[in-house]
Amino acid sequence: MSVSDLSDRIPVPKPRARYLLGMGASTSDGVGPDVQADTKMNFEEEVNYKHKISVEEPFSQLHTISASPGLQENAASIACEDFTVIPVSPKSLNESLNQVSPDLPKSLSKQHQNSNKAGSTDQMMDVQIGLVRSEDMCHDPKSQKNPDRPNKPRAATIRVSRRKQTLSRLHKIAATSHCESVVAQSSWLDVWKGRKHNVLWATLDGQLMSLWKKRTDKFTEYVFHVTSITNICRHDHGHFSIYFRKKHFEFMAHSEAVQKGWVSSLLASRGGEPVAPPKQHGPLTMKDPRKKVHAAICGHNLWIYSNKEDFSLGLGMTYVSMNIASVKLTGRHTFCLITPYRTFNFSAETSKEATMWLDCLNDVIRSALSCSMVANRLWSSPWNKVCADCGAANPEWASVNLLVVICEDCAGEHRSMGSNRSKVRSLKLDNKVWTEPLIQLFVLFGNKSANGVWGHNITPAEQIGPDVSRELRAVFILSKYQKGLYRKAHPLATSQKLLNQRLQEVVSGPNVDETLSLLCSGARVLCTGTEIPSAISIAESSGQALQTELLRHNEFVEAPQFDKVRCSDEEMEELHGKLDEERFLFSQENESAACDVLDLMEVISVFDCSTQGSHAFEMFTLTDRLTCSADGPDALLEHMLHVMKILLGDTALDEDLEGVYAMSRASVRQGASLDCVEVWCTLQTGILNIFTRPHCSRDKLLLGSDTHCYLHQNENCIMLQDAERTLHIQFELQQSCLRWYELMQRATCSTTDGHKHTDAVPCAIDRCISHITQYGLKVEGLYRRCGIAPQVSKLVDTLHVSPREVVLGTDENSILDVTGALKQILRQTIELIPQKQLWLKAAALSDEMQRLQAYHKLLNKLPPENFAILAALCGHLHNVQCHSHMNLMTTHNLAVVFVATLFQELAINKDMIKLTRELIIHHTMLFMSQGETDEKIITVF
Repeated sequence: MSVSDLSDRIPVPKPRARYLLGMGASTSDGVGPDVQADTKMNFEEEVNYKHKISVEEPFSQLHTISASPGLQENAASIACEDFTVIPVSPKSLNESLNQVSPDLPKSLSKQHQNSNKAGSTDQMMDVQIGLVRSEDMCHDPKSQKNPDRPNKPRAATIRVSRRKQTLSRLHKIAATSHCESVVAQSSWLDVWKGRKHNVLWATLDGQLMSLWKKRTDKFTEYVFHVTSITNICRHDHGHFSIYFRKKHFEFMAHSEAVQKGWVSSLLASRGGEPVAPPKQHGPLTMKDPRKKVHAAICGHNLWIYSNKEDFSLGLGMTYVSMNIASVKLTGRHTFCLITPYRTFNFSAETSKEATMWLDCLNDVIRSALSCSMVANRLWSSPWNKVCADCGAANPEWASVNLLVVICEDCAGEHRSMGSNRSKVRSLKLDNKVWTEPLIQLFVLFGNKSANGVWGHNITPAEQIGPDVSRELRAVFILSKYQKGLYRKAHPLATSQKLLNQRLQEVVSGPNVDETLSLLCSGARVLCTGTEIPSAISIAESSGQALQTELLRHNEFVEAPQFDKVRCSDEEMEELHGKLDEERFLFSQENESAACDVLDLMEVISVFDCSTQGSHAFEMFTLTDRLTCSADGPDALLEHMLHVMKILLGDTALDEDLEGVYAMSRASVRQGASLDCVEVWCTLQTGILNIFTRPHCSRDKLLLGSDTHCYLHQNENCIMLQDAERTLHIQFELQQSCLRWYELMQRATCSTTDGHKHTDAVPCAIDRCISHITQYGLKVEGLYRRCGIAPQVSKLVDTLHVSPREVVLGTDENSILDVTGALKQILRQTIELIPQKQLWLKAAALSDEMQRLQAYHKLLNKLPPENFAILAALCGHLHNVQCHSHMNLMTTHNLAVVFVATLFQELAINKDMIKLTRELIIHHTMLFMSQGETDEKIITVF
């Protein structure tokens, strides 16, 4: 028999196939018509084999991995992407191979001799197995591939140090619940489909295995029923494969334990009932991206497949739950499917097909929904069709003050917080509460706006699902609404007065989103002052019905008390990292599988922290800090620029990022305005760039010796002031704020001794002191008497915006207005004296010399700006008390007036009044240069 005859009788594998595998018991001694008849068997039949092929040795034994209850000893022929299986008798195969290569039968015979130790069933099947390398049959050495080279992930490009990931209480509860189900799995896996490699978040719920690009994604990259799997193979080095009839996936886990868990869970989940046939299926064209797909309606879900072959294999791209969707016709051949997270646009080949799809989808949606008019109207917003807390479909309850639509299980946990926190109402039963403005509030804002405030910082690992335990659901809801761990705080959240003031400004307009943010941060609807109108009355008089309705439901709600600090483990771990578009992949070894993935859109700050001997940069997220070390400056710059471009999007050009060594997300307000804008700030040498993403606008501020920088540490805020304007930049993290303050200090300081730099005093404060010194030292009751409140507030606003241009009066009433403005600016602008408890201890010392020495040490620890302002103020008050015979303001009287400005809540302590008095009396000696030593101070005293 010739090779050509053999090729006529044995089907030639596809070009991508590596081997021919014969399996079965034939009574024919040669390769005859019986073989050809067997090869025409139904290739669509699902068969689960008990063997796998070793990729390291083509002629090695087949290893046992799994068994299906329906396995027959004479297995049917199947064709897959890498292997072609045909029934051939051992004798006929050996004769055929002998004509190709005389050595092959000996090698094959040796293989069978080595298999004597196998079980009886395996021995019987091994006798009927033969292997032929397609490359050997074709005698084409160029087509030979290296079969023992396993797929490997891309090598890491940078070293990463971060806090070691540990389980919080919420995570531990989730892990406990997760362990109760043997078949449930979730982890990051390296995935190969053919030659295409990706790192995906994989989940298994016992029925579906889903692969996601990001943990926060709502739609999968791939999804399939476990009943579609024909074989599961476990390999070395964390690899395992999942086979379908004609295709397969190869996976790589970052550890052997994770690999074992996946294989065990997949095997345990098999053997279920097959998927019911679809109600309708057929080809469609999908837009964004535009491609032809195959769609099928299965139950209450629309499954989308890449093609008809994948549909027959059960390998889907994604699926859409119809109970959270709505459908409408957009053209003769086109229709769209609207969900809370994405809108799918489809086109059919004919208008008849489009109408048929539309009718079928509407029938499925109607069968999933049966509810009241209120629920239908609220669900008209796609965001309200899922629970705001757990994502369950068709929620029938709502918290009318929090503006969230929730499911029955979450509603129970909301009730447990009390009606002073969450007012729970039914969409079907409580008809009286659902006024038209309230319905409009939920339709226009609802879950989307509320979760943008309350759930802004929820990590994918902490987000719960519909099937979580009651304990986990309770912990999550308390953390979200009562502790405020995930909220997006309003930029004015540190000042109750400014919060209330801003609320009264906002409710006069249609900005409900900011009203929600203010209420979430603790703004009070009820006003204690009798002369100031309430926010509700302002909204009513302005004709803002939606604002009025929202305020009324929050009128008697308690202001939330939030946890300001989230505990974290400071233990560090060292990883390898590589960038992948909008993701940062982490692995424990250089070329190992990814163990974690960071979405770069979670990054809020980037700092270049390179030194002379190292090249590194830091990234901050809301919950983590990462230090990335590169081998050289080029690699460092490449990684930093990639991250910055992802964060800024199309807002910035390449030249805008040249020389940038700091970048952070922040909120900016200008002058005395309370209107805040979310921006991205970048810092170059001497230049602060401010990018506003929605409008793609850019503002530039030159930093120099005439620019003054002040830190409001309690508010995570930096105030920048120059001759033209004043900017308040508030950061989300204290670490980011302190780092920016340090960098801006270097950019703006022009002398080595910031305390002697008189220009460090803000222009508004310097202008007030100068004017009072020139015109007001003889005014009786100076600083003790108050100016007219509206005039003082107006003057403060003007001084913030243009301190040099404002015209100050010289009459007595105008001088009193200026003194009132100075005191108000000192209280609002900066916390002059931090760490007040240390000052209290110093003031309590009995010996005057020890007190003064302690004061001097504490003054030297102040930031340069605080020191300069305090020195200017005490010097001015010393000058005022020198004219006490005319203005009647002695040192004690001035101390009584200013102790509240300097020490706030400690003002009632007599020691603090004494301390303030001594700061004024001994001003010259206490505020001498920081270069002087304590010994010289004592000598002078």
